[in-house]
Amino acid sequence: MDIVEPVEGVEGQLGLFDMDQEELFEEADGEIADSTDKDEDAPSIFDPEWHDYVMSHFQPNELIDGNPICAGLRRVSELLLGTIVESGPSEVFPSTDNNGPGRATVVYTVVFDWQNMGMYKTFREVADVWHGNTDDLFCAHPVATASTRAEGRALRKALRIRALAAEELAKKNIVEIVQQSVAKSTSTDGEYSPDDRITPQQIQFIDKRCSLLNIEVTDFISMGEKTYRSINDVKRDCAKNMIKLLNQYQNETKDVPKSITGYNEDWRN
Repeated sequence: MDIVEPVEGVEGQLGLFDMDQEELFEEADGEIADSTDKDEDAPSIFDPEWHDYVMSHFQPNELIDGNPICAGLRRVSELLLGTIVESGPSEVFPSTDNNGPGRATVVYTVVFDWQNMGMYKTFREVADVWHGNTDDLFCAHPVATASTRAEGRALRKALRIRALAAEELAKKNIVEIVQQSVAKSTSTDGEYSPDDRITPQQIQFIDKRCSLLNIEVTDFISMGEKTYRSINDVKRDCAKNMIKLLNQYQNETKDVPKSITGYNEDWRN
């Protein structure tokens, strides 16, 4: 029996199979290249023009008063930075108020396959929601709203844009509401005195925010002109300024000094 022809036939089929595989891999490589192709005139992510370049990719229905919505941030970040391989809350601090929506805080993590090159980059951000910083329509779902806000912050951090996410904004007068809330919860005689000592609510807020931002509390409260032996020596008005500064750190309008980093759970002792 002549087995040369059958063997040659098999070899021919294997050759065709190898050719098909090569074509498939070439097509796959082309698709990956296409998915990460960038405009040759695109600025570097470190250039001053980068912000305007990124913002030019948003559709009109992805912007509210010039601020991108979270869905738009997802689309543009994958377009310019690479595929999102992981996205979700990494820490959730739900409201403990049984009589109302209360305050919820969420830490959100986004992981990119950076430029689709197999190298992962992680971005993490935190956001909180309560009736004083959120429009009433979204207060009923504080955890979900905080999650969306934190995701938007993580994505805009990855994109390195100067705009806030639309979900971070509210139509309310947030500063006025916070001042009224502090005065109402701490006043004992019906009058608000700026010389009163720091309130338990302010201490709790400072502690919680320092924990989330990895800031050492005692170093933070004494980083100004005055050094405090105890946080209870801080005046209420000064505490308000400290809270304002912590919010600026969280919103990245100011950088956290390295000298105050490193949260210590036993800072009260």
